[in-house]
Amino acid sequence: MLIRAYKEQDLEEMIRIWNEIVEEGIAFPQEECLDSESGKAFFAAQTYTGVAEDNGQILGLYILHPNNVGRCGHICNASYAVASGLRGRHIGEKLVLDCLRQAAEEGFKVLQFNAVVESNVHARHLYERLGFVQLGTIPGGFRMKDGRYENICPYYHLL
Repeated sequence: MLIRAYKEQDLEEMIRIWNEIVEEGIAFPQEECLDSESGKAFFAAQTYTGVAEDNGQILGLYILHPNNVGRCGHICNASYAVASGLRGRHIGEKLVLDCLRQAAEEGFKVLQFNAVVESNVHARHLYERLGFVQLGTIPGGFRMKDGRYENICPYYHLL
């Protein structure tokens, strides 16, 4: 498996994987799915977009961008998406590790996750194993697809 910068020919599969997460409604804050036009613009607007590829198949992706502006512009944020049928194969871990390296290369000093859903235990365990620190818990900070509100857990990692 190779983690690399995305190419235009990856977009269709990237958009499909991203939309899987959006439609699940349990991890990403976005509610609207991407189409070919909005997806192309969205991924191009990131500081960096990486994909996990194996023999030409896109397995997952991540986006990296500033979390804020100005005096807080050295803090970045990222999101990760792995194709639903391929989860549990450590693809996400490889994406996060590449993202940490890429964030430092881009000059960021901190990677911060604003809204990790509390019930997303696989992601939370991964982040903690990789040295992320939980900042606390925000009660009811995420509206699930079914309308329930669930706690979110912000995390950070010094780069």
